[in-house]
Amino acid sequence: MSSKFKSSAQNNSLVNQNNNRSGVLELPLESKVNSRERTTNQSNSNLGTSTRRLQNLLENHEGEKHIILIQDFPDPDALSSAWAYLLIAQNYHISCEIIYGGIISHQENIALVKLTNLPAQRYTPEKLETKDLSVYQGCVLIDSQGTNSQLFPILQQANIPLLAVIDHHSKQGELEAEFIDLRPQARATATIVTQYLEEGLINFNSSSNECVKCATALMHGLRSDTNCLMQAQEEDFLAAAYLSRFYDAKLLDAVLQSARSRRVMDVIESALKNRIIKNNFSISGVGYIRYDDRDAIPQAADFLVTEEDIHTAVVYGIVHDEYQDIEVLIGSLRTAKLTLDPDEFIKEAFGKDKTGKFFGGGRNMAGGFEIPIGFLGNFNDNADYAKLKWEVFDRQIKQKLFRLVHPDDSVIKTD
Repeated sequence: MSSKFKSSAQNNSLVNQNNNRSGVLELPLESKVNSRERTTNQSNSNLGTSTRRLQNLLENHEGEKHIILIQDFPDPDALSSAWAYLLIAQNYHISCEIIYGGIISHQENIALVKLTNLPAQRYTPEKLETKDLSVYQGCVLIDSQGTNSQLFPILQQANIPLLAVIDHHSKQGELEAEFIDLRPQARATATIVTQYLEEGLINFNSSSNECVKCATALMHGLRSDTNCLMQAQEEDFLAAAYLSRFYDAKLLDAVLQSARSRRVMDVIESALKNRIIKNNFSISGVGYIRYDDRDAIPQAADFLVTEEDIHTAVVYGIVHDEYQDIEVLIGSLRTAKLTLDPDEFIKEAFGKDKTGKFFGGGRNMAGGFEIPIGFLGNFNDNADYAKLKWEVFDRQIKQKLFRLVHPDDSVIKTD
């Protein structure tokens, strides 16, 4: 096996940014990824700290069956990173299933799953509760810390051990797992997982259709979470450079060219019509949204933030979850202002619930919040009642936001 290592100067730079990341081993190409002969001849001294710890975890759980849990409404970063982890685990004879509790509704995410045959499965809480969970020896959280999944408490109640947590968001609570790799400095979880691939946990190669599709998904996840690499850091660019050896540019273009649905366009139109602009913030309530269209809210925020003289956009609406017959207020924040921290802004605006859990948070340049409506949240088809309920919640959200955006406002108009 021939190996090529980065210069010591480059390694030293990466150590400071990426959990003592060391030289990257360039592996030979294999004819098929399904052969997956483990790279046991690679010395642990050639692995970064996190990759070595993950390798130890996988070796200790060889032959088991695990659940990979991602957020309820998975984005490309979560989907692609979970898939890459699944391929790595297979190299250690570990069988994995990727599951999520919500729905994939963004047109690009739907296209990604369909065009790549990405192996993610949707489970409602009711369906998961009827599943025999005793066959699983462990749970892995990817691009999540369990707070954005309604399925995680079910797995906890079933006493499935939490083995690994891999995420690029800030720590959201106390976690107990055998392996934890949280890197808020990374712009995408795909960046973290790509490092595992680079350092040789599997023989990733361009002759395998599965590897090519996974690399394409990872490139999309990295691209998505770094705003087309505009917000990428050095380690993100290095990950993109590695993936460029394998990904299918035409396949990625097909994913990106997927058209917005008419319902998404209607939500964007509503966001434009209802927006209120204060101090370069654009704030818009879009009313009631179908559960299947909830991804229209972040897309509307993405659109509003492009308006002239606007640095931050917040869009929110009430989503009816017909599967559980509950309503939840969902919101998204997008910002181009470098000095605005979405995580701090959302947490300060909306605070915590009775259990001490924040209603939302964020990462670099983006954030979101989800607030249960509670007693008033049961679906009601009375138009007058629905209008009144929306006006109350719309006023309350604006009041909390304007308290930070424009503190001098004492009266809020929602007409």
